[in-house]
Amino acid sequence: MNPPDAAARTSPSAASKPAGVPAFLAITYAASWICWIPMAAFMPLGPASQVLALLGTITPSLVALWLTSRSKGSAGVRALLDRVTPGHVAARWYVFALGYTVAVKLAVALIHRAVTGAWPRFGETPWFIIPFAIAISTPVQAGEEIGWRGFALPRLAARFGLAPASLMLGVIWAFWHLPLFFVGWADKHGQSFFLYALQVTALSVAFAWLYVRTGGSLLLCMLLHAAVNNSKDIVPSVTPGATSVFGLQASLVAWLTVAVLWACAAYFLAWMARTESQRAGGYLMSEGDSAAGRGP
Repeated sequence: MNPPDAAARTSPSAASKPAGVPAFLAITYAASWICWIPMAAFMPLGPASQVLALLGTITPSLVALWLTSRSKGSAGVRALLDRVTPGHVAARWYVFALGYTVAVKLAVALIHRAVTGAWPRFGETPWFIIPFAIAISTPVQAGEEIGWRGFALPRLAARFGLAPASLMLGVIWAFWHLPLFFVGWADKHGQSFFLYALQVTALSVAFAWLYVRTGGSLLLCMLLHAAVNNSKDIVPSVTPGATSVFGLQASLVAWLTVAVLWACAAYFLAWMARTESQRAGGYLMSEGDSAAGRGP
């Protein structure tokens, strides 16, 4: 196996300047919430609200590209966008990205059966549709992943290390979604935000692990993101009719999902801590770098 830090082959000078994250977060939160808060306050489902939902969702990457253009010019933008292309990534990482959520959910179903003696409720979407949904939605995830994993994660990791950065970004990423819990027609409406934040933070660790194992491939992060969104409901966690966003009420499936996600996250965090010295803080791509040589 090749070294797990292929993304880290960057110059020390680049890694020593993890600048831009405060501006990125401030602009991203402000712009996304300006789009989403009206949806929560007074806008029903319709063309206008759908446009605002999309604009808010793609804001992280738009902001990341703008800030990169200002600091590194067109060469930096090309280097960032180049990581959305396939590159040389081993097939097993595609399998991981596609199968991680399915494996977690099936493990939850088995634990539920062992604990209660009954199977949990399974989703109604035919399984054969899920791969097509993932394929269609993967490009859309560039609207988030260029920002979260392409821009924010490397800078946070250069400053704090990959494991702490993955946890920090998970909390940031979760709170960014908060207005959507008050949008009447959104799937998050009324659900427990606390439980959601636990799930997303654990997922952020998995994303960071995949990111570094694939040499900074944003395409694999996009694929994992699409798989999470489209296969999570094979064993649904949502509580129908929930109305307590800041409460702890949630289904047993939801809490079991948290437990399994964090068991996996513990392994990923341990690996990150154990291999941090190999990366030597080199997470940022210097101006004009490409994504060549990605991934083990």
